[in-house]
Parts: sequence; C-alpha cells; structure tokens
Amino acid sequence: MDAREPELKKELEATVHARRELGPEYESELIESFLEKLDSSVDNRVRRQIAEQQMVVARGARPVAPPPVSGSTFGERYGFGIISLVLAVPLSAIGATNGHLLGLIVTWLGITGVNFVHAKRRWPGQQRSEHEAERRY
Repeated sequence: MDAREPELKKELEATVHARRELGPEYESELIESFLEKLDSSVDNRVRRQIAEQQMVVARGARPVAPPPVSGSTFGERYGFGIISLVLAVPLSAIGATNGHLLGLIVTWLGITGVNFVHAKRRWPGQQRSEHEAERRY
C-alpha cells in the first residue's frame, strides 16, 4: 500500500493493547471503533481516486486505469487473521452459550472457513499457476 498503512497498523496495535488493558467488557466497542477508522480510511482513498479521475477527465486527458493489484500482501493477510481471531472470542462465547459444544464447533468451522477462503482467494492481477493455465485449455 502507501503511507496510510503504517497508520492503520498503529491503530490496530493500539486497539489490541487497549483490549488487553480494558478486558473483554470493552472488546466490541474497541473493534467497532477500529472498523470505523478502517472504513473511513477506505472511503477517503476511494474519494481521492475518484477526484483524481475527475481531474484527469476535466483536463481532457484519457483516464488512467489504476495499477493492477498484486496478490494479497503479508500485511493484509496478517491483519485479516488478527481481526478474525479478535472477533473469534465473542463469537465463541455466543456459540458456546447458545449451542454448547455443537455451537462452538460450528462457530470455529465458520471462522476457519472464512480464513481458508480468504487465503485461497484469487486477487486481481494475481498470476495463475502453470497447472491452472494447463487445465484451462
């Protein structure tokens, strides 16, 4: 990414640190606060890209497509894993409370499934493996 990534990393670290100090009572508020900051960051990035495209069009030049996104970076995968584990705590409690052992198992199957799909997801611009390219033809 660019210069905003360290800011989000610091926010995530601060959120995790605050969770350790404050305990599980404030976990949902801390997560919600971090997700709002993440949404705000994404919104600002999208607005900036739209404004840049509008400026290019207003000047009469042809819009330039954004560079293709390579495979997910380590930071994106790491962040997704951290968030899913933080969310796993209250989800496990809810699953265990309402469904006992079966509820807990279903909860963790869901968490594992989401992480597996995220890890195997083909990102835009990601190259196909030779094996996949051979199967296509």
